[in-house]
Amino acid sequence: MDSIALSLIVFSALMHALWNLLVKQSKDKTIFIWWMFLCSWSMMSIFMFTSGFGLPELTPRSLLLALAAAICFVLYHWFTGIAYREGDLSMTYPLAQTSMLYVPFWGVMLLGEQLSPVGAVGIVLIVAGAYCIQLRGLAPEEIVRPFSQLGNRSVQAALFAGFIYSIGAIIDKTGVDDYSAYHFTYVLVFFMLCIMSLNLLRPNYRGRVLEEFRQSRLLVLWSGPVMLASFLSFRYGLQLSPVSYAVPVRQVSLLIGVLIGLLFLGESFGKIRLTSASMILAGVALVWHG
Repeated sequence: MDSIALSLIVFSALMHALWNLLVKQSKDKTIFIWWMFLCSWSMMSIFMFTSGFGLPELTPRSLLLALAAAICFVLYHWFTGIAYREGDLSMTYPLAQTSMLYVPFWGVMLLGEQLSPVGAVGIVLIVAGAYCIQLRGLAPEEIVRPFSQLGNRSVQAALFAGFIYSIGAIIDKTGVDDYSAYHFTYVLVFFMLCIMSLNLLRPNYRGRVLEEFRQSRLLVLWSGPVMLASFLSFRYGLQLSPVSYAVPVRQVSLLIGVLIGLLFLGESFGKIRLTSASMILAGVALVWHG
């Protein structure tokens, strides 16, 4: 994997972990995320049109790719939310990360990408580390526990979230290869913002949008640039590397999340998290050299 691409994706992972931390500190999280997207898209608009670059002509193909990717990523967040709300985090979180199992397969089968043996081993280590990082133990019965309740609605939602994200990642890769990464991200964020805005039109959100901004305005103002940095750096990295490597490597955000929890939130740094984080780090190193 190219060093520049790796640096961009690792930076994206850092920004991803930071905007998730900001979401955790907000009051009304659904509305806060909408404000975050609005702020990011507004910043992109201001830069694009004041710099004189504007928006290049969109082909129907790029427009459809951006819309399809937006739908996939919104569905991913929706089903992940269902899984977390109705199920045990230690059971649903690892299953929501199963997109990494599909993405290399889609990349090879649909995009003609090739994986080196060393890179493939790195992907396996990253997947294993991402899966184990929220488990309560490394005993065999604990490792298979998330899959032992496939009839559970939260488990099904988590598995579907992982699957739909993998589809979105492939569409995303195709989009940034066909169109400018900046402009594709701009259109993608616009579509995601539109879909989320339709959700906020429901009566139960009435009056809550402005209230959340009043309570979390500083977090909103910070979150916009952080999310924008995460989105853009990942998609520029995606242009320079196979999606089969890019999506797993971005899971270094889990390692960053563990460190943030340890250093700033006073969370425990148990043996499972240490082992899982080490696996992710080793996997990233193998992907880089592979």
